[in-house]
Amino acid sequence: MTERLEDGLAAAGLALAIESAAIAGSAARTVGGLTAALRLISSTSGRVVVSGLGKSGHIGGKIAATLASTGTRALFVHSAEALHGDSGMAAPGDVGLLISYSGRTAEVCQFGRMLKVRDIPVVAMTGREDSPLRALADVWLSIAVDREADPLGLAPTASTAVTLALGDALAAGLMAMSGFGPADFARFHPGGSLGEDLGASPRAVAR
Repeated sequence: MTERLEDGLAAAGLALAIESAAIAGSAARTVGGLTAALRLISSTSGRVVVSGLGKSGHIGGKIAATLASTGTRALFVHSAEALHGDSGMAAPGDVGLLISYSGRTAEVCQFGRMLKVRDIPVVAMTGREDSPLRALADVWLSIAVDREADPLGLAPTASTAVTLALGDALAAGLMAMSGFGPADFARFHPGGSLGEDLGASPRAVAR
């Protein structure tokens, strides 16, 4: 049991180191893509429509929630559901933010093509530049990693950490560009400890 615990702690520490290095490495690699994405999203009159499948979909949901709570209108659309009617949530004036590490996930790519037909620009987050999703995108954000952080090097771990970090970077950049401040944050977060820390309350916000 002791040996297994030591092995577990070593694997956990290595995972943290791999993910930290992956996020640090993405900073320099994505400057151009972040610049283009910030310009595109900040100039849109609509919303950011985030989409993905599997672990990328889970991360996409969190990115959409972070954007929405920090002043950028956003929603998450499941890529498979998009092909069965939910694509109607996207409209001209929106921007698509589509996530697929391989860049080949069929449903994500199909949704991307549907957006392009409607003249909705696409920001693609992929780990491969030579992929169908990258080819149809107006802006590319690389989420490439040298390896995943689990012992097998297979589970989406370092790549999802990079994706989430880039989503946070987008949100932070858009906050700075829009002048989103503490008072705005308080209006969006009247509940819980955040609302208490900011002195907000549902009654105060209603006034």
